[in-house]
Amino acid sequence: MQQKSEKSMYLSKTIGLVLKELREKIPNRSINNVAHEYGLDVGNTSRIENGLIEVKVVTLWKLAEAYKIPLSQLIEIVEKKLPQNFHFFED
Repeated sequence: MQQKSEKSMYLSKTIGLVLKELREKIPNRSINNVAHEYGLDVGNTSRIENGLIEVKVVTLWKLAEAYKIPLSQLIEIVEKKLPQNFHFFED
């Protein structure tokens, strides 16, 4: 099994934080509601929000649709929460 780098873990945590914030802005929106409505696994959805697993693009797209925003906007929100100098590879 491949270990996640610090940067991968940081990115996963940031994505999870953004998704949780978006979900909590919608009244009566629990992880269970979102997962069942959009055909996602409840446990994985929880692990994604907690930054414990890396999210697949397809799942990220579904979650963006669940929160009524385009995937590109979700990515933009995540990028704004990351440090300005965040890069996986150094020059």
